[in-house]
Order: sequence, then C-alpha cells, then structure tokens
Amino acid sequence: MKKTLIVVTHPDMDNSVINKRWLKALEKFPEQYRIHQLHKVYPDQQFDIKAEQKLVEEHDRIIFQFPYYWYHSPALLKKWFDEVLTRGWAYGSSSGFKFTGKKVALAISLGLKEEHLQHGTIFKYTLEELTRPFEALFDYIKADYRPLFAYYGMTFAPTEAWIERSVPLYLDFLDRFGRDSDDTQVA
Repeated sequence: MKKTLIVVTHPDMDNSVINKRWLKALEKFPEQYRIHQLHKVYPDQQFDIKAEQKLVEEHDRIIFQFPYYWYHSPALLKKWFDEVLTRGWAYGSSSGFKFTGKKVALAISLGLKEEHLQHGTIFKYTLEELTRPFEALFDYIKADYRPLFAYYGMTFAPTEAWIERSVPLYLDFLDRFGRDSDDTQVA
C-alpha cells in the first residue's frame, strides 16, 4: 500500500492541542503516512515549488490537515495552493493535470461546536458549504475530492479525554480514505 501524504499547516504547532496530538499518532505509522509540515519545512514561507510538485506526484492520496479559523485555512496553505498549483503543471491545456485521479480530502480542527455550523444559527452555513472553495479548487485541477474530516469544539475547554477521543476517529477516517477506491462496491 502506498503512503498517504499528510500536508499539515499549523502556524503554532508547539502550542497546538489537536493537530499536535494527531501528528503524534500518525508518527507511529511511517509506513502508511508521510507527514509534511509546511511551517516546519518552510519557516521563511518560501516554497521550493519543484520539490513540492514532486512530492505531490509521488503520492496518490493527499490529506490537507489544518485548524479552521476565520472561515479558511491558515494563510500558508493558501500560499501553497497559489504557488505550487502552477499553470502548466496543475491546470491548463498543456499541464497534464498532475492531480488527476489523486484522492484528496481535508482534515480540519475547529473551535466551534458542530451544531454551531448549521442553517438557522448565527454562522448560517454548514462546514461543507464553507469549504466549497476547496472543493471547487480540487475539481478545477481534476483531483478526486472526498468528504472531509472535522473535529469540533476546541474553544470549549477541551479535556484530555476529549482530545484522545479525536485520535481513533481521525485514524479511522484515514484508514477508510486509504482503502476507499473508485471501484463499484457490492453491498
């Protein structure tokens, strides 16, 4: 089985609660996951575009893991999309669309509770609606966008038990993501 590339974007991993715990769990499975922390690899935020593109080309499954705030990902992930997904490589008639057929998904930690992101609440929208720009981006570059993973409630005094509860949920999501195929499955 090929490794899943986990592109992690967190501007303060040392003080992270959930994302840091997820990384600790993923590090136990180096044969399954390749962890790529953008803030760690690029503290100056200057990407090696060719290296990033090569990394993507080496993987058929890619997870973008990040904390969700201000209705988006950390700025460095947006910068990564802007700079790595170049015309002629990720899109454009002569590109070969290097994401074609690659399964991609988001793994998001959020401060809000899940019930806060519903129609009729102060926030008005569901998380799936708020992440549509990612879906549109991945559709445009012909990636195979899959349903996201979300763990809610970071701003509500998380307990150690609550943090630990997230780990098997995330690992199960990644396991299903890794096993999931485009083949029609018989029930």
